[in-house]
Amino acid sequence: MIVIGGSSSRDLAKELAMIMDCKCILASSTRFPDGECYTRIEGDSLKDDVVIVQNTYPDTSIIEMILIQDAAKRMGAKSITLVIPYFGYARQDRIFKPGEPESAKVMARHLSLACDRVYTVDIHKEGVLKNFKCPAKDLKASGAIADYFKDKGIDLVLAPDAGAADRAKDVGTRMGVPYDYLEKVRLSGTEVKIAPAKMDCFGKNVLIVDDIIATGGTITAATVQLKEAGAQSVSVACTHGVFTGDAIQRLTGGNIDALLCCNTLENKLSNISVASTVAEELKKRMKRRRPRK
Repeated sequence: MIVIGGSSSRDLAKELAMIMDCKCILASSTRFPDGECYTRIEGDSLKDDVVIVQNTYPDTSIIEMILIQDAAKRMGAKSITLVIPYFGYARQDRIFKPGEPESAKVMARHLSLACDRVYTVDIHKEGVLKNFKCPAKDLKASGAIADYFKDKGIDLVLAPDAGAADRAKDVGTRMGVPYDYLEKVRLSGTEVKIAPAKMDCFGKNVLIVDDIIATGGTITAATVQLKEAGAQSVSVACTHGVFTGDAIQRLTGGNIDALLCCNTLENKLSNISVASTVAEELKKRMKRRRPRK
């Protein structure tokens, strides 16, 4: 097996190759003066199963992914597996207004043209996977998050809303601590209370888990009210730290005691690695393919 890392996921690709004990090639990627992407895989041939690790966010990464796929295929890759740590456009999975594209379907269809299998990590909507023209599976970062916080003294795991309650349940169960979700209660026309639906957070070290944090507005408001309700500390962990604008500065400068994300998007807060999660799935796949003696 050979792991090829695109420009968006170099550290994850290197760590994955180390765990899998296989060769890692970091594809070179530059831009022509007109902005077009140039990418190249070093070497003469790839006579092995290839795993390409690359995001489809931002837009430039999509083009790079498609070009790396083509290069790997031309170099004789026996099979091509795409590991897409953060799948961009997953939220546009249906038509909301006339004239809109079904973006998730378009991206999945094009990425399927030159690959045999796809793995995503905590994709925003799993229904998107059915649009790939090859087997596709979503891997969960809950185990990696739980392992990171297991010895950090967390007393309660919370989801930011009822829709994400299963994520809090998974992380909390793995850590062996209670879990709940945050519920918004409108007190008046202008006042809203955000608090755990059932659990009491007084005197507890709370961990909020989410899939994506972009602006961080909901997390900021929730943290303020949890502290006012007596929470001793509030830590926040997400799979994908998009952190648009000045989100990091606003989140880290307030009531949040710890803010972390996974290395699906590599930044200064991506201290939780999903490499072992991906490696475990690849090893299972290899074991199933191994011929019986």
